[in-house]
Amino acid sequence: MKPEDEKRVAANLAKIMAMLCVRNTQLETLHSGLTPVTRIGDFSDVFVVDADGRRIPWSEVSRIDDAEMRQLMQEIVNRLYTFHLEADDPKLQATIERWRGAAMKWDEPEIDPKMIGACFEKARNDQKPTRQD
Repeated sequence: MKPEDEKRVAANLAKIMAMLCVRNTQLETLHSGLTPVTRIGDFSDVFVVDADGRRIPWSEVSRIDDAEMRQLMQEIVNRLYTFHLEADDPKLQATIERWRGAAMKWDEPEIDPKMIGACFEKARNDQKPTRQD
């Protein structure tokens, strides 16, 4: 397969997997609700007041707690696992086709250098000799 064809297939697969395995999860529930208004544009004028009366800048507010994050990540892992194992299932194929149009309207994906860098850095650290005393 030509490199440009590989990139096109990978881009389409990435978008449909993001749609089915990430977007249509509990993430939608976390995304729903009221969005605060900012007059400045960067939300530096938005604060949350908690039950103890602390005034927390919006940029410092955790919008998802550990339990929600764990639950969300488990759902995403389960969906990715299902997608990989059941990709040939006619019902999953029908779902993919149903969502393909919406997913293909998304921006084209790009290589994430931070992901590659993190993997490279980990591999490099794993290969460093350890000092034996």
